[in-house]
Parts: sequence; C-alpha cells; structure tokens
Amino acid sequence: MADDRTQQAARPSLSRQLLPAVHGLLARPLSSYYLLVASSGLLLLIGLTMVFSATSVKAYAENGNAFSAIANQAVFALLGLVAFWVCQRLPASTLRDLGKYVLGAAIVLLAILDFLNALRSVHLIGAPKIGPVRADLLWLYVGPIGLQPAELAKLGLVLWGADMIARKGPALGHWRELARPLLPVVGLLFVLVGYNDLGTMLVLLALVVGLLWAAGVRLRVFGALGVLGLAGIGLLIAAASGGAGSGEAGSDNYRLARLTTFLQPLDKCDLEGPCYQLIQARSAIFEGGWFGVGLGKGALKWNWLPEADNDFIFGVVAEELGVVGCAVVLALFSVLAYTGFRIARRSQDPFRRLAATAITTWLVAQAVINVGGVTGMLPITGLPLPFISAGGSALVVTMAAVGMLASFARAEPDAARALNARPPSRWVRLVWAPLPPMSPPRRTPEGVRRR
Repeated sequence: MADDRTQQAARPSLSRQLLPAVHGLLARPLSSYYLLVASSGLLLLIGLTMVFSATSVKAYAENGNAFSAIANQAVFALLGLVAFWVCQRLPASTLRDLGKYVLGAAIVLLAILDFLNALRSVHLIGAPKIGPVRADLLWLYVGPIGLQPAELAKLGLVLWGADMIARKGPALGHWRELARPLLPVVGLLFVLVGYNDLGTMLVLLALVVGLLWAAGVRLRVFGALGVLGLAGIGLLIAAASGGAGSGEAGSDNYRLARLTTFLQPLDKCDLEGPCYQLIQARSAIFEGGWFGVGLGKGALKWNWLPEADNDFIFGVVAEELGVVGCAVVLALFSVLAYTGFRIARRSQDPFRRLAATAITTWLVAQAVINVGGVTGMLPITGLPLPFISAGGSALVVTMAAVGMLASFARAEPDAARALNARPPSRWVRLVWAPLPPMSPPRRTPEGVRRR
C-alpha cells in the first residue's frame, strides 16, 4: 500500500505532463503565426458552414437555389483570403503610408452616405440616391458595386492611428499632442459612423482605447475621454428621433428602445416590439441544449429568428451545435485574442505593437458585443460576429486585418531570425510571403550587463 502511494506521488499529473508540451509549442519561433492562421481559418470555415445552414431554406424558398447565399459568401471569403495574402506581404513602412489614404477614403465615403440619408430623413429626396450613387442603411452603392464605409474606417483608423501615435512617442502624454490631430479626427469619425451605426462606433471607441492604452497614456486622460465618449453616445442615441440611422423623424427612438428593453425584465417587455429579437435568440439557445439539434435542423432560423445569417448567427450556432459548439467558437476567439496581444507584446517596432493591439481589441470587442447582445447580457447593437456572420465588406476587411497580424507575427525577433537562418525556397517566398526584416539588436549602455 505504501509503495502504491509512493508511485502515485512520484507520477506527475496529466496537467503537469501537458503543460511542458504546451510551453514547448508556444516557445517555437513561429508559434504566434501558426496560432493566428489556425484560429482565424477555423472561424472562417465555421462561418461558411453556419451561413449555409442559416440561409439554405430561405434561399430555396425565394429563388429555388439553396446555394445562392453561400455562393455569395464564398466569393467574399475568397476575396478575404486575397486581402490576407496581400496584407501579410506588405512591409510596415508601406502600411504606415497607406493609413492616411485609407482613412481619408473612408471619411469621404461616410460623408456621402450620411448626406444621402440626411436628405431622405428631411424629405428633400424620396430615396437616398443621386445619379448612380445610392445609400441603403449602412451600405453605399456606386452602380452595382457596394461596400460599407464604416468597415473601411476601422482599418484606416488602425493604420493612421498607430502611425501617428508611434511618431509622437512620449510626447503623447500631453493634452496638446492628443488634440493635434488625434482627437479632432477621431471625433469626426465617431460622428460620421455613429450617425448611421452606433454599434460600429462603439467598436471604434474600443479600438481607440486599445491604441491609447498600448501607448501608455495616463489614466486621467482615459477618464476625460470616457466622459466625452458617454456624452457623444447619448447625443447619437437622441439623434435617432430626428432620423439618424434607420430612424424616422417623429417616430419612436429605436436606439433608446434597445437600451430600455435590455434594462427591463422580459415578462414586462412588449413581445411584439424590440423584445422579439431577444426572445427568439434565447429560445434558440434553449432549444440547442448541450450538443444542439444538428446542422440544418434548427427551426428558429426559418424566418423566426431575425437576421439569422448576420447579427444573430450565434443563436443559430447555439441551436444547431449546442453549448459545445458555442464553447468551440468562444475558445477560438480566445486563442485569437491571446495571439494578437502576444504579437503586440513581442513586437519591437512601436507601429507594429500599436497596430496589433488595435486590431485585436477591435475583433475581440466586436465579438463580445455581438455575443453579449444575442445572449441578453448586453444591449442589441446590430453588429455582426467577425468571421462567422454573412457579409462582404466586413469579412474582407477582417481578413485584411488578420493578414497584417500575420505579417507582424513573422516579424517577431525570434521568428525573423528563424526564417532568415533557414529561408524557404525562392518560389515559396514569391508565392506566400517574403522574408521579414531582421530586427536590430537592442543597444545597452557600455558596462551595463543585460539580464
């Protein structure tokens, strides 16, 4: 008996056996890159599967082709992979130069979108359209080509904001440096985006907070910016009564209704009004149980669950894949968050560190807001779930941002040394990605020994 106890005490537990293996894998030079590609790739595959499951019945009923919606999503996924490939090949200097142009284009497109919607809300034009340019809620169309300018604004703010903050360096701690030109540009962007899309404005706010936090801005600055942000959100909520976004002048304020619906008990909520979405989403979660009813067998997506392929696709995941499927999706987002912040922490270049933090904050904040709205833990905002929800511009821009993270992961000091020590063949570098630049060694004062 004593010998058995001695052997059990000497035998390491399963967790102690696995931890060294996990640490060994994470210590590999390119572990950040592989974790990023694996987590984002699996989320993309899950998204394509769930979009097909959520749209096949409705698409077949409308046009007799169950694959019409998934074919459209697959095209945007392919464009997203191209954007990923392009962005992971671009050096940091090129990304820094592109920032101001991407942000400028986004501001111009947002101004046109808001202008057309404003003309419609005051009844100066019957439809938000001038010539070949027309607006449809969050979308701006030029002929048959459409895009969401707010999605482009996220990418532009990441690149321009990271470049501007990296250039200012320690001087950013002073208010006058924040006021020139960061705060005016961010404020203008918040107004242009928030007029139509308050949810995306909240994601931009989280993105800016991530940038400033990574830059080491003082806490009292965050406090002052928080007060200004809450005041701006209150004004944008009030503006919905005047026709902002999808509201109509003189009608009920739908933004305020979403907030009040979240705060009041469901038994006192109007089930025919804003509570309908939340009730149907919770019903989908309840019906799924632990293991779900199976792919394609969910009933709530048959026009019972609003926006089943977009804003509320997490409800379809809960119904058809159950708690286990939801846990897998959340675990993949957790791996993506860990990897993004790991890349930021290991980057020596200030621009890469700031941009990686901003991109990770953007994706994680959007996922948290979407899942929180579907599960009833946060007010409904109408944000899509990254990688999973149906959508064109959002998916392409998200994959482009992940491509930038992949480029930063390859530029980590250990990864760059490993790739340059044993470079792949020339055709692999030509087709996939060039070798990252070697980071110069950190200088230390003479006579000081580095530890």
